[in-house]
Amino acid sequence: MEVKEAKAVAKYVRMSPIKLKPVTDLVRGKNLDEALTILKFTPGKGAELVEKVVESAAANAENNFDMDRGNLYVAEISANQGPTMKRYRAGAQGRASIILKRSSHISVTLRERA
Repeated sequence: MEVKEAKAVAKYVRMSPIKLKPVTDLVRGKNLDEALTILKFTPGKGAELVEKVVESAAANAENNFDMDRGNLYVAEISANQGPTMKRYRAGAQGRASIILKRSSHISVTLRERA
């Protein structure tokens, strides 16, 4: 039997992966409805961003692969480092201080339970 999976990716999200990884760890391996409930009640912008990608993966599963929403679970989820924008600000004694504006790529894979 072929294992069907649905994926969704959000690239260049303007949030550091350090802030997103704890949120992704909360929902890894959970059923879809349970994962969405956890993300809905988790404070912070990171949970909203991850929730949006999980919803997108669920929509892909239903519409593109005819998978049953009730049997889906979060098989794989990751928040990886994207490109870093480098900005400069005036520092002490005429120097320049660097500011790193980090970005992330969030990817979600949903599978059906057998």
